[in-house]
Amino acid sequence: MFRGMHHINMDAKGRLAIPTRVREMLEGTGASALVVTVDSQDRCLMVYPLAEWEVMEAKLNALPSMDPTIRQLKRMLQGYATDCEPDGSGRILISAACREYANLTKECVLMGQGSKLELWDKASWEAREAAYLQQPISLENLPDELKSLSL
Repeated sequence: MFRGMHHINMDAKGRLAIPTRVREMLEGTGASALVVTVDSQDRCLMVYPLAEWEVMEAKLNALPSMDPTIRQLKRMLQGYATDCEPDGSGRILISAACREYANLTKECVLMGQGSKLELWDKASWEAREAAYLQQPISLENLPDELKSLSL
């Protein structure tokens, strides 16, 4: 289970070091291989352990391909998906296409999201965070799935 926020730097070649705590979580699951793909709703990347990605990909492949929205989603998620194996220093290479999609620069934010991680350009995340803080979640407009959640 991935949680927490990590400020990390990407080098000029597009490599970034997976934080030690995240690597330890991956090792605890017996996984080291990752899959990086785009988030089709936000300009960030999603980083999945390979086993989690395979579950997601099977669900995607089971969807009907005649629906244009589903085809678009599959093209984005599977088209950008890149296998990443950390090197001896715990770094992964983010593909140029993924870096461009997410506008990644040197400063990045890696955020745990349960079974996956999100990778944001730091400035993009800070702008999104500021927007979230300007418009707090309205308790009156909560989706039904959240109404029974007790925090």
